[in-house]
Amino acid sequence: MLLGALTTHATNYLMERSRNKHQLLTRWDDKKVDAYGDYVEAAKARIAHAVRLYGLREGSGDGVRTASERTEQELREELAAAARTWGSAFERVMLLGGDEAIEAGHDLNARISEIDWQATGRIGGSLAEWRERNRAAFRAINDFHEAARQDLGIQGSVTGEKHPERDLLLPPQEQNPAAGGRSS
Repeated sequence: MLLGALTTHATNYLMERSRNKHQLLTRWDDKKVDAYGDYVEAAKARIAHAVRLYGLREGSGDGVRTASERTEQELREELAAAARTWGSAFERVMLLGGDEAIEAGHDLNARISEIDWQATGRIGGSLAEWRERNRAAFRAINDFHEAARQDLGIQGSVTGEKHPERDLLLPPQEQNPAAGGRSS
């Protein structure tokens, strides 16, 4: 009888420990999903704010003239706020993310910084270079998605043969007389 009681106690203890370990892993995976999603959302928001500023400054962010009720200073402030949100989101990735996701995030950060720098005028570049910087950023977002999915143990892929690379959704390229006749 004592042996049966000890066996039951040991079995219950091991099952409870296994259940608690599984709950802890699930909870951390939930936090990772939130961190990864928030980071990508913040990255895309930062790009969108940069596009608005670039469109105002250059008169052609996406090949079309941008009409904005906001001043350049207001757009710069919105971009700076988006950058702070993005930075906080990346800190959560750094705390919770797997090695590959963190490295993919660093690469994405570099691509977004180039977009930000061109939008604010810290670096120059043509409309074609602007578009390529945006393409590179969206490729880096896809790479980040891949690394995050692997870290979370999600099967499948967002790139590859079944999901070919897609280009930016942009209007046709045309010359912009207001920008000195530049075209991409």
